[in-house]
Amino acid sequence: MIQILNKTDNLVIVIHEIYGINQHMESFCKRLSDQGFDVICPNLLEREQPFDYSEEKIAYRNFMENMGFIDAVHKIKNILLTFKNKYKKIYLIGFSIGATVAWLCSEEDYLDGIVGYYGSRIRNYKEIVPLCPTILFFPQEEQSFDVDELISNINKRNTEIHKFYGEHGFSDPYSRNYNAKSAQDAFNEMLKFIRIQ
Repeated sequence: MIQILNKTDNLVIVIHEIYGINQHMESFCKRLSDQGFDVICPNLLEREQPFDYSEEKIAYRNFMENMGFIDAVHKIKNILLTFKNKYKKIYLIGFSIGATVAWLCSEEDYLDGIVGYYGSRIRNYKEIVPLCPTILFFPQEEQSFDVDELISNINKRNTEIHKFYGEHGFSDPYSRNYNAKSAQDAFNEMLKFIRIQ
């Protein structure tokens, strides 16, 4: 688990991708901390070593077989219950499967905002209408589904959606799909969003 406490009133819980707590999660959490937030990134995989990007299929199978969305949501909700009375505001920021986990937590009434980066499995839970302000970031294209079709099928109440140039993983500087401009634009939108909620 990553835990960076600045003794602020605002907590950001970062939910990692299938790879676990890797360099991307460490650097992202540090950037958030530098902006003055308390930051926690729980290790949903319960293994110390993150998967390498070359192990994508193994990492996905590991997540689905050993954790799955239901258990991941349960784990995040337990963390939320632990911290909900200790902070004025709590936000969830998730990447890929982490974005879907955050989306599945969005019906909790004590969350102040959710940010989801390329949560492709949100397509399986389109019926959810978040209770808190939510912002979703998608790439222009995804290999496994039509981005525009998903966007058109999401109820926009409490949900703002942005599409960025690039592919799944555009915000990860360690990924082959990294797009520096899209990553910075998304980071700026995310910061603006969590600062005004």
